[in-house]
Amino acid sequence: MPAASAAPEPVVQLIVFRLGEEEYGIRIERVKEVTITPEVVRMPKTPPFIKGIANLRGDIIAIVDLEERFELRPAGRPVPEFSYTLAVEGADYTLGLLVREVPRPLTLPLRLIEPAPEFVQDSAQRDKYLEGIARLPDEQGVIIVLDMPKLLTPSEIMRLPGRAAAGLAPVAAPEP
Repeated sequence: MPAASAAPEPVVQLIVFRLGEEEYGIRIERVKEVTITPEVVRMPKTPPFIKGIANLRGDIIAIVDLEERFELRPAGRPVPEFSYTLAVEGADYTLGLLVREVPRPLTLPLRLIEPAPEFVQDSAQRDKYLEGIARLPDEQGVIIVLDMPKLLTPSEIMRLPGRAAAGLAPVAAPEP
């Protein structure tokens, strides 16, 4: 009699990239495309981590520098001459995440992603956008997994350059 086959282990697919000295990941289903960063036009009255807007295949998207957002290096550094942009989708917007190295795909068992430790989750900023910490097999390190829809606060989303040009309406608050 053949042995009963076990259900396949749930997996998660990430796009992994480096910010500062650490590796970060976003679930692949949130990533619309990865491209060489197009020309970025600076917009007035935006936070320093929003580098400006870019035309990505006819869509105007805001380009965000997560190294500045996460305070991994000093603010105000210009967009490098050569970088990559991950076009990631939020609920009603697309955002370009600026990365300096080629992102790579990675498939991991879901069980390897653990909630972020309490001392990190309780900090003023990081608890807003961490999905968890992925422990790589064979002690190969960790990947900080970002929760894409929570990377920006609702007020930051409303201030994104290009939202008005794209005709995007504000997100309605849920009814109580």
